[in-house]
Amino acid sequence: MTFTDQLAAARQKNDSLLCVGLDPDPGKFPAHLKNRNEAIFDFCADIVDATAHLVCAFKPQIAYFAARRAEDQLEALIAHIHEKHPGIPVVLDAKRGDIGSTAEQYAIEAFERYRADAVTINPYMGHDSVTPYLAYPDKGVFLLCRTSNPGGSDLQFLNLEQDNSRQDKNGEKLYEHVARLAAEKWNSTGQIGLVVGATFPAEIARVRALTGDMPLLVPGIGAQGGDIEATVKAGKTAAGAGLLINSSRAILYAGQDEDFASAARRVAEETRKAINPHR
Repeated sequence: MTFTDQLAAARQKNDSLLCVGLDPDPGKFPAHLKNRNEAIFDFCADIVDATAHLVCAFKPQIAYFAARRAEDQLEALIAHIHEKHPGIPVVLDAKRGDIGSTAEQYAIEAFERYRADAVTINPYMGHDSVTPYLAYPDKGVFLLCRTSNPGGSDLQFLNLEQDNSRQDKNGEKLYEHVARLAAEKWNSTGQIGLVVGATFPAEIARVRALTGDMPLLVPGIGAQGGDIEATVKAGKTAAGAGLLINSSRAILYAGQDEDFASAARRVAEETRKAINPHR
């Protein structure tokens, strides 16, 4: 099954556009977990088990594991998701960006070592930095396009020079150019998606207009303050799909005691309920 097929099946089964981001920070863990050798795995696995029936995907952020030498726990966590919750895709949030043989190694890391179903990458070194990931034709590849952080505008919102070969003589912004490339030239497998931030709903709508039904991974709701209604209305497809709306901290750290997973489940369910009426 391809990533997009897996995503569609999970969305339909769980009636959800919610993606739970797994960004484990041991400093925020409940006290009973803090001295465990496998605390990162235990924390994330409990969150996964509590919320798997409410999501269309999980998105572990690799830096939170690698910074604490917990890559083995990340491998175990993704294996746990595949075994205990088959059909829920895993998007490895790695934001890799390099060319040639190095990109090939990053693709092996994401898809063979970690067995992720999709990965986030930085496309700003061009097509040859994307191609190695497309050698895995059933895997998803999310390109950074219009990110949720304020500094993203430093580059992504730059106006490009006018292109006289296009009917639109006003030129376009860099993020729009990335969206066009992804949709028109690079998407040889049909598994490419884009990362667009919930903090910029007007740009989400523009990306949707440029890319048809391409999957959009949308961080920025919850702790970052993105508006759910505006996000869904701007980014949904005609079928009310096409979005993975990510929430991390607001769900992960909803509770600080031994019932933290139950608190995470409650917030995840509230978030799904907030999303669905606008589909």
